[in-house]
Amino acid sequence: MPLILGVTGAIAAGKSHLCRYLVERYGAVHIDADQVAHAMYAPGTIGFERVVAEFGSGVVGQDGTIDRAALGRIVFGQPERMRALATAMGDMRAELRGIVDGWRASLPADGIAVLEAIYLIEEGYAEWCDATWLVAADETLALPRLMERNGLTEVEARVRLDAATPWQDRAPACDRLFFNDGTTTAFEAEIDEAMEELLGLARAGTLPPSRWHAWRAETRGER
Repeated sequence: MPLILGVTGAIAAGKSHLCRYLVERYGAVHIDADQVAHAMYAPGTIGFERVVAEFGSGVVGQDGTIDRAALGRIVFGQPERMRALATAMGDMRAELRGIVDGWRASLPADGIAVLEAIYLIEEGYAEWCDATWLVAADETLALPRLMERNGLTEVEARVRLDAATPWQDRAPACDRLFFNDGTTTAFEAEIDEAMEELLGLARAGTLPPSRWHAWRAETRGER
């Protein structure tokens, strides 16, 4: 069976870099849940129509697509608006489950696939993964990264960081925690160490279930 790895972390922590490294170094197949979400409200889709109906024509950019920056200013830090966006987009869970099922059916036994999602834990996408990894970074480092990457002011960037789930809340559900507070070289060396361990367990048939399952049982009072 192919190895399915779930990767999560707060915005600007470095999870996308980790995923790109797995693609380049280990030949992994990768999908970012954000990309799936954007496709769900692309022009011509029912999701596009529902998003415009919910948030108004002001979220449509000059190119005819949803202006993610304009939409972000409306929903980030506003739980009710975020829920409204999720409803307007459609069944995100079904979309991602279909992708993971496709990996299971089509990848070779030694294949590696990576599902990157901010809400991997909370939305239960980790249920379909063999292991769950979490990337964290100090806010003093994440803030300038986010401002430069997304072209945001400090106030806008802080709103997004403040709306993020603290890594401490997610750590109990994860099998590996990475602190991306040092150099890129050090970060990638830690990824290599983790992959060597993970692949060794998978090849030996001794890879335990992800800690996410025990975390879910505990949070639901099933223990």
